[in-house]
Amino acid sequence: MPRLLVNIDHVATLRNARGEGVPNPAAAARVCEAHGAAGIVFHLREDRRHIKDADIYELKTAVLGVLDFEMAATDEMIRLSLELVPDLVTLVPEKRMELTTEGGLDLKTLFDDYRHRVVPAYQGSGITISLFVDPELREMELSAELSVQAIELHTGTYAHAFAAGEYQQELDRLAAAAERAHQLGLLVNAGHGLNRNNLPAFMHHVPHLHDVSIGHALITDALFVGLPEAVRVMAALVDPKVTVRP
Repeated sequence: MPRLLVNIDHVATLRNARGEGVPNPAAAARVCEAHGAAGIVFHLREDRRHIKDADIYELKTAVLGVLDFEMAATDEMIRLSLELVPDLVTLVPEKRMELTTEGGLDLKTLFDDYRHRVVPAYQGSGITISLFVDPELREMELSAELSVQAIELHTGTYAHAFAAGEYQQELDRLAAAAERAHQLGLLVNAGHGLNRNNLPAFMHHVPHLHDVSIGHALITDALFVGLPEAVRVMAALVDPKVTVRP
């Protein structure tokens, strides 16, 4: 069954606005897991704009479920992830001036670097590698050729199309990519721009989903209904059979 992972980056964004230590991302992670999340995602960026180095060690201790280290494939981040040993690393493109991740990896351009430098670095580590890619069949093929275990479908284009009311083509594209990734033996994860409005159609139409990562929309909902309720609602949309720990 698919499972919800909560990205807690924007808890750190709020903490950093005052620099006084609250709200604490690790404390938020514990609340999320207690109310239906199967794990936690964090993105340690080069500029440390939200998550800080100290946070990742707190999260390693606090998170009982899946810990997903989202990162650019720089030597520094590879070193830190191998030191931390999360359950998986999700490799994403990262531009210094972007507000948020703007698209998937260009695997055709990156292929040789990933094959010779990035993927071998994790050999024997026990860490699952997931590549954040656009829902294109060629990206699924290249991911399989790199011998990674998972891909994360970039759902941002779908989210924009849903808001505009013309989204079936994007759903079909995501479904086809998910089907091909599954055929190639890859775990199918997804994330970016998903919210409680566009999630039902996505979950109904896209097959073989494993991890669904949601951050900004969930934290936004939490401002109005509280973090426990925001997680419960989103977790139930991802998997209606989800069990909330007492």
